[in-house]
Amino acid sequence: MSLETIRLSQQAKEQLSRLKRTTGIKNWNILCRWALAMSLQDPSTPLVKDVPTDSNVEMDWKTFAGSQGDIYLALLKHRCVQDRTEPTDEAVSHTLRVHLQRGVGYLAGRKDLRSIQDLVSEAAA
Repeated sequence: MSLETIRLSQQAKEQLSRLKRTTGIKNWNILCRWALAMSLQDPSTPLVKDVPTDSNVEMDWKTFAGSQGDIYLALLKHRCVQDRTEPTDEAVSHTLRVHLQRGVGYLAGRKDLRSIQDLVSEAAA
């Protein structure tokens, strides 16, 4: 599987839908970028090994990463190396899926998250 198309699980879709309503952030890709960043900053390995792609939400890499695609790709490859995995296309794609799933869970679990400002405040702390 490549990074060309990113498809979310039904669980992530439902969590992101709630987050969109709560925060006022209208685009999936913006929330997904925050989710990925939150998960990547956690040094532990995500517990989830296989992420179902059973929702109808998908985006291409360019939409997900925007103009920062090279940076996100470098972060994913770096994480592969940290996890002692060769950063092949398959490994990078898997790393994206599991960290995206975990990160969405992190965001959805935050009871204090009510606005974009709450995300920004957390990042600045």
